[in-house]
Amino acid sequence: MPPRNDAALTFLQSRRSRPAKTLVAPAPDRAALMPLLRAAARTPDHGKLEPWRFIVIEKPAMARLADLTGKAGERLGKSAEDIAKARSQFELGQLAVAVVEVQKASPKIPAIEQTYSAGAVCLALLNAALAAGWGANWLSGWASHDAEFCAEAFGLRSHERIAGLIHIATEASVPPERPRPDLDALTTWMDQ
Repeated sequence: MPPRNDAALTFLQSRRSRPAKTLVAPAPDRAALMPLLRAAARTPDHGKLEPWRFIVIEKPAMARLADLTGKAGERLGKSAEDIAKARSQFELGQLAVAVVEVQKASPKIPAIEQTYSAGAVCLALLNAALAAGWGANWLSGWASHDAEFCAEAFGLRSHERIAGLIHIATEASVPPERPRPDLDALTTWMDQ
């Protein structure tokens, strides 16, 4: 039997994202955030391409992003309700990390594997923040998938896109547990 890390396994089996709208100040400072980014960067990365990068969105930048979200919503013909919801993640945000997928040309590593690696970075960062005692949530939304918004808001180039916005701050309330997947319905066992 291999050596176990029961504390890590218990954490992973009980982890729960915190709704972004319930996250309040304080948020981690730069010194507290760096170990979380370091943990996220240990994500599986076939070919060692590092097909992702981080943009840390600190509180002073949130208002600008909320305004740009509103303008993008008007340009895209979104409803007032959709615009308000999209703006709120920045209006209420204390700190977020944009995980940017950076597609890199490779004769061996397919683009989809680079996408998977960027998604894994999002989950690793989310789990690192939760394990460190912060509240955290992985968001995206229509604005983060709009190339024009991403270029203006984050300076993204044509081969880059937002994999996720990981909001990290202090947990204001513990969310209730929610239903989890039925593993029996989702699992197939192959024994031959």
